Amino acid sequence: MNIILLSGGSGKRLWPLSNDIRSKQFIDIFKKPGHTVPMGTKYTGEYESMVQRIYRQIKTVDPDATVTIATSKSQVSAIHNRLGTDVGISVEPCRRDTFAAIALATAYLHDVKGVPKNEAVVVCPVDPYVEESYFKTIQDMCAAAQNVNKNLVLMGIQPTYPSEKYGYIKPEQNADGSFGFSFTEKPTAKKAQEYIDAGALWNGGVFAYKLSYVLDKAKELLGTSDYNTIYSNYSSLKKISFDYAVVETEPSIEVLRYSGTWKDLGTWNTLTEAMEETAVGNVMMNETCSNVHAINEMGVPILIMGGHDLVVAASPEGILVSDKEQSSYIKPFVDAIDQQIMFAEKSWGSYRVLDVEKESLTVKVTLNPTHHMNYHSHAKRDEIWTVLRGSGKAIIDGVERPVKSGDVITMAAGCKHTVIAGDNGLQLMEVQLGSEISVSDKKKYEMPF
Repeated sequence: MNIILLSGGSGKRLWPLSNDIRSKQFIDIFKKPGHTVPMGTKYTGEYESMVQRIYRQIKTVDPDATVTIATSKSQVSAIHNRLGTDVGISVEPCRRDTFAAIALATAYLHDVKGVPKNEAVVVCPVDPYVEESYFKTIQDMCAAAQNVNKNLVLMGIQPTYPSEKYGYIKPEQNADGSFGFSFTEKPTAKKAQEYIDAGALWNGGVFAYKLSYVLDKAKELLGTSDYNTIYSNYSSLKKISFDYAVVETEPSIEVLRYSGTWKDLGTWNTLTEAMEETAVGNVMMNETCSNVHAINEMGVPILIMGGHDLVVAASPEGILVSDKEQSSYIKPFVDAIDQQIMFAEKSWGSYRVLDVEKESLTVKVTLNPTHHMNYHSHAKRDEIWTVLRGSGKAIIDGVERPVKSGDVITMAAGCKHTVIAGDNGLQLMEVQLGSEISVSDKKKYEMPF
């Protein structure tokens, strides 16, 4: 089974745990399942993110599934950090809506990965909260796209209430007596109930098709189906959704129903509904609290007393204390916050900004075992590394030296440098000194060894 996961968005509605680099699908919020015991599910005590959860569910249902993630360049490091390097990644040079993203990923599968045009693929979002039966339905969709004489196979989700936030797939009888489908986006609650009563399903944005179908659509709408050509001209492509460009005009459609758990975790209110426990991290609540959920990524404790219907979240980006209903209206307030990124995942580990001054920046850097930064230099700043934990080796202007806990390494501006973690990882404090400290002040080189 071939699956394309669409991973986009900045996730500002889940601030402060998400930002322009760290989208909601990378927040560690769900407990990793251990083994099943008679009384239910035993948990390992570790947490996983949305992207890890959905990837694990796919591999549980189909261990041989080929997964490709369509995403922006800013998310590539976090994906590799969470899922390893075996997962395929189709990188969007910029945001051009879902048709361009799906066309690029489909061309990537054919031109780069060598998937034949007559093979089926399923496209779905990376961030729904679902159970494993969702992926069994996806398996059925892939088989239908491969074997049934339909151009598109869609997933229709059984509605649980007349939502005004979702699109609807409506069954209709055509003039010639045949049956087809029409599509409506975000109706009123009254209209939504009418649609549900008439058999309509939620449109979950899940599509299955043979590669040749979308490659032909790319030629028609973009002028080419060649991966390199689409990639090179990506910024000039028309912004258009896959639903609008393809689904709503396609007469040859099959719809498969999914009736299991499905939640769009786009706001704090909906996210807390999917949490297995009320608190993640160092959080204390007294017995008078009710319907309070808290997530703490900081090294200091949070104490909540007498809280009701609240969400509390703390990270290096900031602190949120909100009524659950009001948390849905967070975005314009977050848009007004002008602040540098305080936490980011990289392919080699992560970094967290601890202190910002006019001519200095202090950062805590964590490297995963055996991983290393790019070999690089800075033109306008000096750096001082203090090794806090672990061991490894540093390469400074082509000279290799071992490093261990307590070592201090100084790099002047223009000095080429990197650090490589040992088998147990490496953590260091990095102090940047200069009058023009900027993320753009970085020049990369090939590793000398």
